[in-house]
Amino acid sequence: MHNVYEAIRILFEIIELLILVRVIMSWLRVSFYSPIGRIVYELTEPILSIARGLIYKIGIDTGMFDFSPIVALLILNLFQALIINFLNIW
Repeated sequence: MHNVYEAIRILFEIIELLILVRVIMSWLRVSFYSPIGRIVYELTEPILSIARGLIYKIGIDTGMFDFSPIVALLILNLFQALIINFLNIW
């Protein structure tokens, strides 16, 4: 069971790292059309689009700031905790 926990933890850490890389790439204005930029975009956009949808549904006007990475990281941490707790029940 320890291996399952480690695999889940590593998976979530990789996703979180990719989101942080995407944020840094946007600050540095790195092209998302580059090979690495495209990979980071393709792997993180599904999660960030869900976070953007939640922000929109709540009705928060963020103006020109994109808070979806923060919301996505919070959601990922919540899901990780839920999955680990669910596995502890078994």
